[in-house]
Amino acid sequence: MLKKSGLWIVTLMILASMILSACGGGEPAAPAEEPAAPAEEPAAPAEEDGGCAAVALGDGDYARIYELADYEAMAGCTMSFSGNPDMADLNGQIGNNPELPPVEERVPAEPLVVVPYEAVGQYGGTFHATSNATESGTSDFLAVRHVNFVRYSDDYVTIEPNIAKSWEWNDDFTEVTFHLREGHKWSDGAPFTSADVAFWMNEIVLNTDIYENTPSWVQFGDGTMTVEVIDDTTVKFVFPVPTPGIVSFFATSFRQPFQPKHFFDKKVADGMDFVEAVTLYYGLSDWTDVPSPLLGEKADDVKPTLESHILVEETTEGRHFVANPYFFMVDTAGNQLPYINEQDEIYVPDAEVRNLKITNGEVDYKVQSISIIDYPLYKDHEADGDYTVDLGSGVGANLFYGFNLTHEDEGLREIFMDLRFRQAMSIAIDRDEIVELIYLGQATPMQATPADGNTVNFVTEEHKNAFIEYDLAGANALLDEMGLVDVDGDGLRERADGSPLAIELQYSTQSGPAQIQELVKSYWDAAGVATTLKEVTSDEYRERGTTNGADVVTWLYDATTGPVIVLDTAMLLPPFGYAFNPGMAYGWEEWHNTDGASGIEPPADVQELYDLVAEFLQYPLGSAESDAVGAKIVDIHVDNLLKIGIAGNIQMPIIHTNRLHNFGPYTVVSYDYYRVYPMIPAEWYFSE
Repeated sequence: MLKKSGLWIVTLMILASMILSACGGGEPAAPAEEPAAPAEEPAAPAEEDGGCAAVALGDGDYARIYELADYEAMAGCTMSFSGNPDMADLNGQIGNNPELPPVEERVPAEPLVVVPYEAVGQYGGTFHATSNATESGTSDFLAVRHVNFVRYSDDYVTIEPNIAKSWEWNDDFTEVTFHLREGHKWSDGAPFTSADVAFWMNEIVLNTDIYENTPSWVQFGDGTMTVEVIDDTTVKFVFPVPTPGIVSFFATSFRQPFQPKHFFDKKVADGMDFVEAVTLYYGLSDWTDVPSPLLGEKADDVKPTLESHILVEETTEGRHFVANPYFFMVDTAGNQLPYINEQDEIYVPDAEVRNLKITNGEVDYKVQSISIIDYPLYKDHEADGDYTVDLGSGVGANLFYGFNLTHEDEGLREIFMDLRFRQAMSIAIDRDEIVELIYLGQATPMQATPADGNTVNFVTEEHKNAFIEYDLAGANALLDEMGLVDVDGDGLRERADGSPLAIELQYSTQSGPAQIQELVKSYWDAAGVATTLKEVTSDEYRERGTTNGADVVTWLYDATTGPVIVLDTAMLLPPFGYAFNPGMAYGWEEWHNTDGASGIEPPADVQELYDLVAEFLQYPLGSAESDAVGAKIVDIHVDNLLKIGIAGNIQMPIIHTNRLHNFGPYTVVSYDYYRVYPMIPAEWYFSE
């Protein structure tokens, strides 16, 4: 059929060779000069000693964190607290915040003590970040301020305290009780209590005027999770069936199970409709639950938070944050965290402009929406940009292609639903070439699986290697067998009705470099399937991808690690995607949600997934029962090639300014672990 563009392939081969000599080979063209970012004011040193000597790592229950009482007992001391000398000025930027009491009254009676990676830091500075748009390419920056009930420790296995100081299960995993911190306060100084957790569940999540359908992540078995207030610092989650994955979910999710009840109560008391208030201040984003300028109307004051930094200003160009004066963490010298005063986030949708800002040293940290294909560029400008670029290992199959199996065009739907078509399109892809040219040899060809084989036991080598061998002749034979033949001899196939077999592949650069899409187009063209490429913004892509009109969607195949899929089933069930990334079977989801009243009936094995996933959620990850059911789920996905993968375990760039300290030895790059891990960004600080 059609041949690939030789000139473009040669260009990529030259680029691929550059990574092998990135420290001493030829340099790519330098980006145009831009003014350097203004120097920050010298940072204020934090107190070196708050009355406690250092405690050796490993003496406590967790690697680098301690409850205050435990730390004081081990050190034989009573800790005193110090705060950021600029905090009064920062507090002045927080709309409607009252004057601040002393720091001793702002930190909880039971703060979390953090042992710094390198050293006790110093206060001050502004952290500069970039995102693609308000809800595009922003999760790496969101993770810098994010907190939840619990977090994963540096070993990626142990779950340790965060907002909650402790928790315990009942015997059958149907109840988990969390204990909150005595004296913990919202960023406006109001008490944070278990009532804020119950409010989030009962008044927001279960409110059908806010969520038309109860979110899947609170539904288990035939019932819904409930939240019970025991006392101000004790809250219980109750499930209709065993649900051992909820704690892992809180350790990895951007969804926070708490909202400031006092804030919304006051809005209603002042005459604002409750749903209007939630829409304005909480937002209806299914993935971040943070305010967004996309909501159209600017809020007139600041919604309190428990995060390290609080949003105080947002425009269509970006967002600005200042340090939370009531943050619950302190360092080993008693200094309230965070060290960094302010955060600036600007939206940069264009990849070339984003790279220009990175190489010019204007971005303090970036890991999302950048690619290893640009690693030589980043490496060659480390010195003049005064930053460091490292590589961390990604997880899973990284990128997937999914044909719309419930397409509104019945002819295309019939073609896409034929397994032979999906098999043909998979083996038409030369993954070895992509690994060398796009991933510069730093990846492994791999099929898409709904669970990451690095973090679960039930993904086999057979799953990973299914239909990944490049075989253009085999692809052509399968398509011929379907009756999709080249009738007019132009090298492109026609449908059975004689019309051209043509598909449109829309993509966003958030999901990977454009060059990989050009390669995939060339492979499918070579198999006689005319493929048109169209680059769109992430927001446009999501809108198109969720309307059942897309031909084929492509996105990062993340959120598939073991700690996530033990509760979050978005990648396991139709439409096999989140609200913020495109799915490819919305008709099946509609059929299931309406009990068959509308939508498109899925095949029997896809219907079986619902029962299998419901059972899977009831077992602890790693148990024999979990592995057995998990294997059946993966079998259905891979046997049907519901998604087509390219490669996995890809090395990903991690960039940070050399002025940033306590920036730990990050080894994993994954959305499931807040983009890079392990990290406690509240301890990051700038050198003078």
